[in-house]
Amino acid sequence: MPRSGKVERRKIQPDLLYASQIIAKLINKIMVSGKKQVAQKIVYQSLENIKPTGQDPLDTLEKALENVSPRMEVRPRRVGGASYMIPMEVRGSRRQSLAISWLVAAARNRPLPEFADRPKNKPVMIAKLTAEILEASKGEGRAVAKKEEMHRMAEANKAFAHFRW
Repeated sequence: MPRSGKVERRKIQPDLLYASQIIAKLINKIMVSGKKQVAQKIVYQSLENIKPTGQDPLDTLEKALENVSPRMEVRPRRVGGASYMIPMEVRGSRRQSLAISWLVAAARNRPLPEFADRPKNKPVMIAKLTAEILEASKGEGRAVAKKEEMHRMAEANKAFAHFRW
């Protein structure tokens, strides 16, 4: 039975410290097993670590997400028994969601930073996330590489754009 009416998107409450929805979404992406306080600590501490570089943490995060946001993506479409990867433009909400996901995934997959005297209770993720945000804001890093790979795939499959629906 088909749906009746549109599904309303949930509004995410902005975070408490910066009053930003982007940071609230980042906290939710970093959160594992419902441990929101741990995720907040990681995000807020990594934003604090950006301050000594002389940059505004919120502006740096927004610049990083802008550099990671994909404009095009490829989606599979079956045509006559064969699957084609069709390049499509990414809409705004999905663009932001992909950017945050890629940033968090790239931070998680970073090699462990070399700490000589790291306290046992301090999460390593703080340093990883700080480094990934700073690299992405400069247009470097694994998250930006992921975006460029997606754009290369879309460019390579441009011949199938006429199958778009």
